[in-house]
Amino acid sequence: MAANASVEEPIPTSAVLMAASKHISTRCRDENIAFLKCKKKDQNPEKCLDKGQQVTRCVFTLLKDLHQKCTKEMDAYGNCMYYHTNEFEMCRKEQEAFEKACPLE
Repeated sequence: MAANASVEEPIPTSAVLMAASKHISTRCRDENIAFLKCKKKDQNPEKCLDKGQQVTRCVFTLLKDLHQKCTKEMDAYGNCMYYHTNEFEMCRKEQEAFEKACPLE
């Protein structure tokens, strides 16, 4: 596949992360729990770098998957969240279309 033929990866702005938050909490749950347990056990940030990288990797992989499966709906929802400063209430129509196109797994 040529580089220009691939779907662009979404930029993880706060609006994109908020739009994908339900998916992140479901798909990256184990990674997030492991990171939080590590942070609770040891306040030294260096001790949990690997766990943080696992969370980041999970989120980036998820965003790429979502963007490939439902590009139009994800972009519309993320753009609405951006325009309305991450106010879910203002983007219910876009949220519904996004969640229908890419249901929680």
